[in-house]
This record gives sequence, C-alpha cells and structure tokens, in this order.
Amino acid sequence: MKELTPKGIAIRVAFLIATITVASLFIGLLFFDCNLPFYLFLLLFIITLLTSYFGFLYALEKFIYRKIKLIYRTIHNQKLKKDGEIEDLNFSDNIIQKVQQDVLDWAKTNQQEITRLKTSENYRREFVGNVSHELKTPIFNIQGYLLTLIEGGMDDPTINKDYLVKANNSVERMIDIIEDLDEITKLESGRLSMKIDKTDIVELVKEVVDSLEERINKAGVTVKIQNQDKPIWVMADARKISQVLINLIINAIKYGKINGTIRIKFFDMHDNILIEVADDGEGIEAHHLPRLFERFYRTDKGRARENGGSGLGLSIVKHIVEAHKQTINVRSTVGVGSTFSFTLKKAK
Repeated sequence: MKELTPKGIAIRVAFLIATITVASLFIGLLFFDCNLPFYLFLLLFIITLLTSYFGFLYALEKFIYRKIKLIYRTIHNQKLKKDGEIEDLNFSDNIIQKVQQDVLDWAKTNQQEITRLKTSENYRREFVGNVSHELKTPIFNIQGYLLTLIEGGMDDPTINKDYLVKANNSVERMIDIIEDLDEITKLESGRLSMKIDKTDIVELVKEVVDSLEERINKAGVTVKIQNQDKPIWVMADARKISQVLINLIINAIKYGKINGTIRIKFFDMHDNILIEVADDGEGIEAHHLPRLFERFYRTDKGRARENGGSGLGLSIVKHIVEAHKQTINVRSTVGVGSTFSFTLKKAK
C-alpha cells in the first residue's frame, strides 16, 4: 500500500470536511423548506474545500510535521553522512515513511551495538577470570615452595634445591603466559612485523619434527610426513609458521593416543597449499570446536593443566595464520582423532 504524503492527507481531510459541511447545509435547508441555487452549493463546497485543505496543511506543517522533522534530524545527528552534512527534508517529501525507516534502522543499529557490547563484556569478564586463574596457580605454587624454604626447608639438603627448581618452573610458566599474551596483542594490533618469503614448507616441517624429536620419542609417538621427498614452495614467515607447526604437533602429542601416530599431509588447493596435522587420539566433542581457538579455552581443563602450557597456543596459531591472510580450521570425531588444517599461499 502506498504511503500518504502530507498533501495527500490534507486533500482527503479537506474533501471530507467540505462534503460534510455542504451535506449538513443541504439537509438543514430541506428541513426549513428553503431552496438555494445549485451554483451556491458548488461555490460553498469549493470554498470549504480550499479553506480546509490549506488550513489542515498549515496545521500539519506547524504543529505535527515540524515535531516529526525535529525527531528525524535528531536521529540523523547521531549518524552523519560521510560528507558531514545532514539530509535536508522538504515538506513535499514522504517524511513519515523516511522517519519510520530511519527510526527502524537506528533502533536496529543500537540493538546490534548493545549486543556487541554485551558480548565484549562477557568476553572481557571471562578473559580476566581465565588470566587470573592461570596466573594464580603458579603464584600459589611459588608461595608454597618459598614458605617451606623460609620455615626451615632451606637447611634440608633433600628438599631445598628441589623446591627452588619447582619454584623456578612456576616462574617460567608465568613468563610463558605473559609472553604469549604479549605476542597475541602484537598480532592483533598489527605491530608484529611479518617477513614473508619463499619457503619450502616440507623442509620446514622436517626441521620442526627434528627439533621435537626428544618429546616425540618420550611420548612414543610416530610422526609420518606425506610426500616429503619433493619441495613444496609457499609464501610465509618461516619463523612464525614454525611456531604454528610446533604448537599443532605438541597439541597432537598431548591429546593423541599413547604410542599413536601423527600424520602431516599437504594438499594442492590451486592458489594455496593446505597443511594438515592429524592425530588419532580421543577427539573433541562438537560443541567445543567453535571456541577451540579462544584464549585459555580448554576442553579438558584438569588434564590440560597437568600437561602444562599457557592455554594460548591455538589462539596464537590462529592469529599467525590470519596475519598471513589465510585460514585455519579443525575437524574432529570423538574416538577417532582430530585434524587441524591451515592454508598458505603458493609461491609462484
């Protein structure tokens, strides 16, 4: 249905008033048995019509639409146009429709902003809680070790060195958390420079696996690299992608099957190369997957803290891959294992 303009409303009201006026006069004259020429009725109708039209239009302009236009301008003050000017409405415009649409848009935008702020507040609260929890554990450990040493443990050669080593390990864990947080902050703000260069991703994977050999052997895990006999060239920051691979392989060692297998595969995706790191562990339940790359998010908090780590590894991985303008994904089946995959741009 077409929206009415102010003039459209005024002409309809004027016709209604003029018709009622002439009809009332005609009925009154019939009641008093008076006769008037037809042209007088027509003239009275026209005069009443014009008077009603302009009177009602004036009332709309002065007392109603002026208020509506004020509301409209107030809303527009909240969202200036790119050139810094506010749209000027002529009275001939369909102002009701414009105001209605602007109010709806304004309300929708505000609702989206409120939702975003609530989400940010929940995320901030959860993040602060996670940071305090992660730091509280090593701090309490350090405090316990030091109190034991102060209360006489320093004189006991069987525990003094052992407690100092444990206190130092807790300090190192705190340092790891702080350094990881600092790195994420730099990645998010773009302050961490990336040195993108032509890199053989197969050779890089081999180097990372060799650097983790002691940890791999200790866990009794077998690492199989697919197509490792020929180079695959990508554009990447080799140091940062090494960090990605280290985190993903360590994650596969932690959560993979004892004496299991980690498989690293490469796939040609036209312009990109897809790298997969797969384990054959317990897998991850589906409801955890969307939040897996969040800071400090753990699917099994007790076991994860026993295995060490800052809880920021996967979050750092995601930020590094996205800093390469690429994507990372995870798929998992409970009882079968998990596969993390990320892409890198193919070198020409």
